[in-house]
Amino acid sequence: MKEINPQETTRAYAFEMWMQAPNPMVTFFKTLDVSRLVKFSRKRRLKFNMLMCYCIGRAASQVKEFYLLPVGDKLVQYDTIAVNTIVANTASEVSSCDLPFNEDLGQFGSDYLRLTQQVAESCTDHDLSAGSMVIGTSALAQYEIDGAVGMYSGIFNNPFMIWGRYKRGLFKTTLSVSFQFHHTQMDGAHAAKFLDTLQREIEGLKA
Repeated sequence: MKEINPQETTRAYAFEMWMQAPNPMVTFFKTLDVSRLVKFSRKRRLKFNMLMCYCIGRAASQVKEFYLLPVGDKLVQYDTIAVNTIVANTASEVSSCDLPFNEDLGQFGSDYLRLTQQVAESCTDHDLSAGSMVIGTSALAQYEIDGAVGMYSGIFNNPFMIWGRYKRGLFKTTLSVSFQFHHTQMDGAHAAKFLDTLQREIEGLKA
């Protein structure tokens, strides 16, 4: 990661407009068709949440704005991205686990299993935020929700996705997601592109 001059980037105007805003976060809602993801998960015996995190990483890696993030009063550029997941730990609480994104599904899946188990057993967060731009996620898989708007703390500016239980229909299975992002990092068009790309990545999985 390195600090960059906002005026030398395409985010110059957004930096001036949104860095001092009382609440610079924007939230989009989208319903995804996850029929392919469910089928792939069952056939390959892979965790649905892991596959969601993988597809999120693949989609985000195709949108250059994800490699930028306002940190404090600075704009920082990263070389890599990671996807965070929340893990139920052995203390009956939750811990945070950052997963380095890897284009190789096998490697990403292996890292997912190893790191989430490590975090669950140690009750210690695994943090990559010093070296990677981290996309937060929270999966409330046991509940049906239509979306959630995250609270802006003024400390963490990272993009964040939340989803609940997927819904089975007659012809397809859907998942409602919310995506929160800092307006300095990206505009609505970038966020919409990311969500559309995420849908294509899900559909691109072949069972």
